[in-house]
Amino acid sequence: MNNALNNLLEAANQIILGKDRQIRLAVCCLLAKGHLLIEDVPGVGKTTLSHTLAKLFGMDYQRIQFTSDILPADIIGSSVFVVDQQQFKFHPGPIFKQMILADEINRATPKAQSALLEAMEEKQVTVEGTTYQLPKPFFVIATQNPSSHIGTFPLPESQLDRFLMRIELGYPDRHAERELLAGQSRHMLLENLPVQMPVEQLLVLQQAVSRVYASPALLDYVQAIIAFTRQANQYHCGLSPRGGLALLTAAKAWALIAGRDAAVPEDVQAVLPAVAGHRIRSGMGDSETIVATILTHVAVH
Repeated sequence: MNNALNNLLEAANQIILGKDRQIRLAVCCLLAKGHLLIEDVPGVGKTTLSHTLAKLFGMDYQRIQFTSDILPADIIGSSVFVVDQQQFKFHPGPIFKQMILADEINRATPKAQSALLEAMEEKQVTVEGTTYQLPKPFFVIATQNPSSHIGTFPLPESQLDRFLMRIELGYPDRHAERELLAGQSRHMLLENLPVQMPVEQLLVLQQAVSRVYASPALLDYVQAIIAFTRQANQYHCGLSPRGGLALLTAAKAWALIAGRDAAVPEDVQAVLPAVAGHRIRSGMGDSETIVATILTHVAVH
């Protein structure tokens, strides 16, 4: 199974050039049954990354373009009265796919953003008192433009916390950009991209994450990180219990990708920026500075 994962990561790196760490974090997020938020300027490959993962895992894929006038019914669906049957019939919205790209989510109003909350947390939606289960696996990748861009509505903390990870792609380095300029169109490459791991194997790997061993010493380390974020004066809001669970689960998934059946402190450190950066409120710089401070002050047990 680890060979299959390595082949998948290698194939993804042929599409998204020079972003191996971000690709690994995205796959890690999927294996941990979380959701991913990608925050960056337009045009750096956010949509391409989501489409690449969907193709490689053979998942049903749907892109939803968020705009200022999108409504919750445009996302989850609505009930329509059928005259012949004299009853309402539910017409599922685009959210009923295995992988959803919520493109430019912060361009939508808070009401439309909230339509994703139940779906992301409970893997279901409720319309007019009736609950509908979403497919398995269910993975949301949301992209958002920087808050300084015109026409954006900042995501509230409750919405941010639904995302297991937040990452940035950034601009490619010189070598990767030269290869991008001289090579084939990414869209052409995506069309011919074969499935590397069918959904059935993905579900098995997701279950395997929960069986990755976390020693008492590792749990002590995770708890020390959580405690530091709550007690240090520079943080307005530390990691919640859900944030702590997210950190541990992501570390287990990172260990599984590395081919290990036990998580180690280095796994926690590898995923900490993506897991904690959007959950900790502080006036002490960006998320990288915040995480660096944590790793400096919290000793490995």
